[in-house]
Amino acid sequence: MRKNSVKNTRINGEVQRVLAEIIRGEIKDPRIAPMTSVVAVEVAPDLKTCKAWISVLGDEKTQADTLAGLRSAEGYIRGQLARTVNLRNTPQIHFIMDQSIAYGVNMSKRIEEVVASDRKAAASDKRNEDEEN
Repeated sequence: MRKNSVKNTRINGEVQRVLAEIIRGEIKDPRIAPMTSVVAVEVAPDLKTCKAWISVLGDEKTQADTLAGLRSAEGYIRGQLARTVNLRNTPQIHFIMDQSIAYGVNMSKRIEEVVASDRKAAASDKRNEDEEN
């Protein structure tokens, strides 16, 4: 099976959906933050391994605790995945913290700050021109 085949894409989507349900509703570990989402999943073509990108709303300690909780519950998650998704092999899951959402929010803030400072500078320039005339 090729990496970008239709079958692999369907498996990625199904594993992502099931992982999100398991994390949201079945894991009771207090270290896992309630605002945890599965951003993307990439199952290897041989179905042996799986990379799951996780996004957590919160500070760095919350993110580290959530990642530790998910790694400790990996056996349970894999078992639930095997029961739900009928695959020849149940992949070994590697959780990776995804920073793209936080990065996007940070960039949006910076863009807004630059736009606001440009508006102030333009307003100041206009006032200076009005005073000179």
